[in-house]
Amino acid sequence: MKRAVANTPHPLTFGLLRLLADGEFHSGQVMARQLGLSRASVHNALQGVGEFGLDLHRVRGRGYRLARPLHWLDAAAIKKQLADAGEQVQLEILDHATSTNAVLLQRTALGAPSGSVVAAEWQSAGRGRLGRTWHAALGEALTFSVLRRFACGLGALSGLSLAVGVAVLRALHELGVRDVRLKWPNDILLPEGKLAGILLEAQGDMLGPSAVVIGIGLNLRLTEAARAAIDQPAGELAAVPLSERSRVLGVLLQHLLRVLDEFAAQGFGALRAEWERNHAFRQREIRLSLPDGTTVAGVVRGVTDEGALCVETAAGERVFHTGEISLRGC
Repeated sequence: MKRAVANTPHPLTFGLLRLLADGEFHSGQVMARQLGLSRASVHNALQGVGEFGLDLHRVRGRGYRLARPLHWLDAAAIKKQLADAGEQVQLEILDHATSTNAVLLQRTALGAPSGSVVAAEWQSAGRGRLGRTWHAALGEALTFSVLRRFACGLGALSGLSLAVGVAVLRALHELGVRDVRLKWPNDILLPEGKLAGILLEAQGDMLGPSAVVIGIGLNLRLTEAARAAIDQPAGELAAVPLSERSRVLGVLLQHLLRVLDEFAAQGFGALRAEWERNHAFRQREIRLSLPDGTTVAGVVRGVTDEGALCVETAAGERVFHTGEISLRGC
């Protein structure tokens, strides 16, 4: 999840963090010489790295050291997981962005091709559903967005966020994570809490064509500071080493591309049964919090082919659509 800060990172900071990524001590003088800087510039550029969730040690006579190594995303390692599907992907990895969705939405309006992917090592204003902030330390999450263009109109895209959830589920299963569940409409859960979230933002006409930017944030590790900033239980992908961030992203993209093809051909209906089997609230009593402040209690009966939630209430079965509804277990 992502961390909101007001300041843009110093332009030299990420170059220095790459030198420090091994977790060993590095002399400020040596790093200054490597990058053609003054020692004062090194000092200034490393001020405030705590905003990224990093713990930087400074020891006179030894230099600087990160408390834990950083594992940067590697485009070649990501593409390796995609095999032939890699030809569909135009991947860009940014050191930092306000949010990958914001970056890719701008490029979508300028004609970026379907299959464009933007991943960021760190986001200063990552967004979740209902305007929530997504919190994560640098190098300890995956935050990325994918552009998919459709010939159909926006009205035919109902259920897409649930389909994306199926793709994430399949990828996690391939990575050996079995105790994962889906939460309507766009969360991925572990027993201890939320592991990942999905945010869809669309452009286009009701009759077509349309374009959707699919943003995904997934926790690999959670620092104590990140946990303290999150307003709900959260989980992390502790079973997978941080050194495999690139492989995890590649596997996620591989399954996402496949599911998007399935959705384009058959809609969410073809994925509905798989989604329902893995719903964390299946046949459970729940309470829906609505945007107007009211709540609805009932039992989850499933979802429709359009991805709407079916709830058996005291007044009979009702259908709720994605967007403005929060779901909490009773």
